[in-house]
Amino acid sequence: MTQPPPNRRLTLQTAALMVAGLSPWPAHVAAATTADAPFYPPVKPRRLDFPRDHGSHPDYRTEWWYLTGWLGQGPSAMGFQLTFFRSRTQHAPENPSRLAPTQLLFAHAAVAAAPKNAFLHANRAGRLGGSLLRAETSDTDVQFEDWHLRRVQGAGGEAYKGRFAGEGFSLSFDASAAQPALLRGQDGFSSKGPAALQASHYYSRAPLSVKADVILGKQTQALEGKAWLDHEWSSQLMMPGAVGWDWLGINLLDGGTLMAFRIRNEKAASIHAHVDARDRAGRAAKGWQGLRWEPAGSWRGKSLIDYPLPMDLWVGDDRYRLVPLMLGQEVDARASTGGFYWEGAVSLMQGERLLGHGYLELTGYGAPLKI
Repeated sequence: MTQPPPNRRLTLQTAALMVAGLSPWPAHVAAATTADAPFYPPVKPRRLDFPRDHGSHPDYRTEWWYLTGWLGQGPSAMGFQLTFFRSRTQHAPENPSRLAPTQLLFAHAAVAAAPKNAFLHANRAGRLGGSLLRAETSDTDVQFEDWHLRRVQGAGGEAYKGRFAGEGFSLSFDASAAQPALLRGQDGFSSKGPAALQASHYYSRAPLSVKADVILGKQTQALEGKAWLDHEWSSQLMMPGAVGWDWLGINLLDGGTLMAFRIRNEKAASIHAHVDARDRAGRAAKGWQGLRWEPAGSWRGKSLIDYPLPMDLWVGDDRYRLVPLMLGQEVDARASTGGFYWEGAVSLMQGERLLGHGYLELTGYGAPLKI
């Protein structure tokens, strides 16, 4: 593939200088200091407006479109994820230079192939602008060169189409939606702490029925499964004392969904947590209130960071376990957003009973996030 001009594709060092201390972290948390806060508009409760809110919100500090999927079954199962992050820097918007990096775009993608015990991932960083790096405001239409994620509405209904590729792998998918958006928190206003500013606008599209063409090396496969899309934007999320977060999204076998997250302090205790379970019709489901997170083991990645894997979830005296498709799903994002985190395909089990498949994200382990 022809390489983009230097002002399109950034090295980590160049991106860090351009951001000037503003770190768009690779998932569900971003923070602004007290001094930063006036620069970015606060997230306030409001009614989300679709399809407009499927698109980009460039005034806000951080935004992401995060799609994960589980393909196939049993020993041939495969997980994948594609994430685009938009970050608004503090460069003045009235700067006349067309090279002013007012908006940055980051992208992560990965495939976890159980049959090969292979975890393949790639990440990118660049400056938004032009036709190769863009995030449209009218609807979901995000592109980083040959990677893309788009929402389409046709005679067959609503779907998300996407593609990504890295060294030795590529994946293109079509994920159809049968249900409307699941609004998180209070009608899409999701609290991340005790202060009003510590919040985001957040919705999910799940479950999605996905068909994918996967190329691993010289092997091509057509697979089907379930997927999950999160779209979230904010100006400030991290609360004082927070060092990291855990998040999960599970498509349950009965057609329902389970989303939960917690924000942790330096003692690995939850200082803010939320759980949102839905039945197959998208209505609130009982049985998951009071969910607690508890490590059931420890696994050390190539970064020498120890992650709490597998992870147990407790509801009263009932124990559930998140079992990774494979342990080695640590993402090295030093070439884009910086640092390491664990993000991987997992199964939700209760004893020997399989309840569903999805993704788990673990950040802030090894060292606190520095934002």
